[in-house]
Amino acid sequence: MTAQRTVGIIGLGIMGGAFAQNLVAAGWRVIGHDIDPRRRRALAKSGIEIAGNAKDLVARAPIIITSLPSPRALRDTVKAIVAARAPARIVVEASTFTLDDKIAAERALRAAGHVMLDCPVSGTGAQAQVKDIIIYASGDTRTIRRLRSLFAGMSRAHHDLGRFGNGSRMKYVA
Repeated sequence: MTAQRTVGIIGLGIMGGAFAQNLVAAGWRVIGHDIDPRRRRALAKSGIEIAGNAKDLVARAPIIITSLPSPRALRDTVKAIVAARAPARIVVEASTFTLDDKIAAERALRAAGHVMLDCPVSGTGAQAQVKDIIIYASGDTRTIRRLRSLFAGMSRAHHDLGRFGNGSRMKYVA
């Protein structure tokens, strides 16, 4: 498996776990991390490689999806990604947070040389399990285009909504 078909997922809860399982089924190498040892054990049985911590995941995955429960978890994850001092990474932020939280994360990651996309999803955890979700992608259009096969592996559709933050704006409307 090539590095371009490797993705890391930080946050293996209901949504992140579904993303991980669908991507494995689509032929992706998935490296996951979650602070809950039960989630790590459960997802390891599904073919997801488990990283010991976020820094280890960042070192191994050129694309990282974050699916997190709180703004604090986002801030902590961004700090861990920056502290890893890895080469440029693409960070697909799939959680639903305020624009202020996402903009602060994007600025910190950009300052460290990474590209962050705002990609909240429309759909429930049950829908995510069967890829019946829509991804509202926003940020760098070329990067979104590069990730078409990733998005296809975990959703029924994705839409490029333009500048960073428009994904969250659409999610708020929907």
